[in-house]
Amino acid sequence: MAGEDKVRTQSKIQMKRRPNIKLLLWLIAAVSLFHFAILTHLIPYETTWGGRLKSDAEMYAFESTSILANLFLGFVLIIKGEYVLKSVPSRAINLILWAYLFLFGLNTVGNLFAETLFEKSLSLLTLTFSYLLWTILKKDKKTNTIAP
Repeated sequence: MAGEDKVRTQSKIQMKRRPNIKLLLWLIAAVSLFHFAILTHLIPYETTWGGRLKSDAEMYAFESTSILANLFLGFVLIIKGEYVLKSVPSRAINLILWAYLFLFGLNTVGNLFAETLFEKSLSLLTLTFSYLLWTILKKDKKTNTIAP
C-alpha cells in the first residue's frame, strides 16, 4: 500500500510539473530561433550581448554556445518531464537544472544593468525561466521530499 501511495504522489507531482516544463520547452524553442536569427544575420549582433561583440567570429562562438546550452536545457527538461525513457539519474537532472536556475538568476541581474533597453527587457524572460525552473525543482510540501 505504501509503495502505491508513493507512486501515486509522484505521479501527481509530475502532472503538476508538466505544464511548466512544456512552457519552458516552448520558450527554449523561441529563444533558439532568436539565436539562429542572430547567427544568420537576420538580427544584427551589435544589438545583443551588451554590444560587446566586435566580429563575426565572436558572434559565431557566442551564438553557437547559446544555442547548444539551450538545446541541452531542453533535452534535460524532456528527461525531467518523462517524455523519454529516463536514462540519467534524477539527482543528476536536478543538479543540472539547479545550475541553470543559478545561471538564469545571474543573467537576470546582469540584464537589469545592461546598456540597451532591449537587453534590459530580456530580464523579464530570464526571470520567467528562473521562476519556471524553481517551480519544477521546489520541494513538494505535502510529502516533504525533493521532487523526483
